[in-house]
Amino acid sequence: MMMNHPNRREFLKASLLATAAVSLHPALNLAESEKNMQSFHLATNQYPWGTFYQREKRDFFKDLDLSLGEVAASGFEGYEPLAESPAAIDRLALLLAKHHLEMRSLYVNSSLHEEKVAEKSFESVIQIAGAAKQKLGTRIIVTNPNPIRWGGQENKSDAQLRLQAKMLNRLGIKLTAMGLKLAYHNHDPELRMAARELHHMMMGTDPAHVHFCLDSHWIYRGAGNSNVALFDIVKMYGARVAEWHLRQSHSGIWTESFGEGDIDYKALAVELKKAGARPHLVLEQAVEAGSPNTMNGLEAHKKSVAYARLALADLAG
Repeated sequence: MMMNHPNRREFLKASLLATAAVSLHPALNLAESEKNMQSFHLATNQYPWGTFYQREKRDFFKDLDLSLGEVAASGFEGYEPLAESPAAIDRLALLLAKHHLEMRSLYVNSSLHEEKVAEKSFESVIQIAGAAKQKLGTRIIVTNPNPIRWGGQENKSDAQLRLQAKMLNRLGIKLTAMGLKLAYHNHDPELRMAARELHHMMMGTDPAHVHFCLDSHWIYRGAGNSNVALFDIVKMYGARVAEWHLRQSHSGIWTESFGEGDIDYKALAVELKKAGARPHLVLEQAVEAGSPNTMNGLEAHKKSVAYARLALADLAG
């Protein structure tokens, strides 16, 4: 099935005017905003699309050509997939080129806290990263060293955290030598036990080689829905933020589209700018149990793109 995709410039103009009409950012000059948008690269991670497709009883990966067509139609210039092998990069290269989507960043799983698997995981990340850089010009490799037991209470030991930080640092050094940036990512389990896992991954690694993928909402949620904790993390590690994952909620529940809500993203952008960060911006506005159900994934992402371009244009670099 063929899709009629709107001209990207026309879509952005329409989105901007529609958003301004409902006063999301009333003081913003439209001409200046359009100028900012022309150089404002905005990407999306594959994860949120999967949540919308699942809700619609669809499979995002069944027809990836069609799905990436929707990603492009939403107004994104970039797509951040999760790749599990170098072979996955080959297929993506053809489809991303077809839909005029860049892959500036790539999410790769890793497990670095146990001796018996850490070395194999390290080599896997390097192989995937090398293929992505060579074939798609990828710049950032995002990894979340496997948290122990999502939703459980088991935590990594101090010895495991030391090994994980050592391997993460070694991975960062290798990727730097390859012309890539490694960005450490966390979810909410790393915020348990006074956030000792998150802090040791940052304090136990070299800032020159291990950067930070700031996922605002996982930090917010992991800290008990705390903006205080989120803003403190940004004050501590803001200068290391190479990528920013964007998601919003109301009363702790993820919203359908990115906009006003529990987290003050405009204020957070000010803090990052003060820290000297100009992160790669990646929308991850997913839905979960309890999220409103008023629009499909394409509609929700169009709305998210429009708001992000208005709210975060000053940070884009």
